[in-house]
Amino acid sequence: MNRILAVHGSPRGERSHSRRLTEGFIEACLAARPRAVLTRREVGRASIPHVGEPFVAAAFYPQPESRPPFMQADLALSDVLVDELLAHDLLVISAPMYNFSIPSGLKAWLDQIVRLGRTFAVNQDNGVAHYEPLVRGKQAVIITSRGGHGFGPGGPNAALNHADSLLCTALGFIGIEDVRVVAAEGEESDRQVFQASCAAAERELVKLAANV
Repeated sequence: MNRILAVHGSPRGERSHSRRLTEGFIEACLAARPRAVLTRREVGRASIPHVGEPFVAAAFYPQPESRPPFMQADLALSDVLVDELLAHDLLVISAPMYNFSIPSGLKAWLDQIVRLGRTFAVNQDNGVAHYEPLVRGKQAVIITSRGGHGFGPGGPNAALNHADSLLCTALGFIGIEDVRVVAAEGEESDRQVFQASCAAAERELVKLAANV
């Protein structure tokens, strides 16, 4: 693992717990691998365009190699983001849970990088579409914070957690299947409860940094 792409999804700055945990994880990764190259991509506090009609028309143009210049312009940012993803070995996403899912800026980033012909392909078998992932050999770590409790696997609120499932499904769809999720829960609970959850997450991330 020589190149790390950190995608920050929280709209908050220093008050963001997922951002703080992610930066701690990155620090541990770089300490273990001094020659690793780090790239940060801000999507929570930056303006990532949401997909619109021009993007869809350009992305699904039947002859990609001969797209008109105006369509190429509609995909310019997407091309940058896809190239950035493909150039890194480890993807680290800070993703707080917002209303049972992910912040809109992070969803906009996902929509820009799940691209026909770039990160997935569609093959026809007797008229039925079959999807083929095109991204290989990468790992991902999702670092999340949640206001409530029990949203992890087997928890009483696990069925309400559409954040982790959305990210894991989208990443798996393009070929990133080695995905770890580390969470801190209970920000809206007693302060000591949340501090204990953050401390546990920090310990888990330190161990993970030595093994990714």
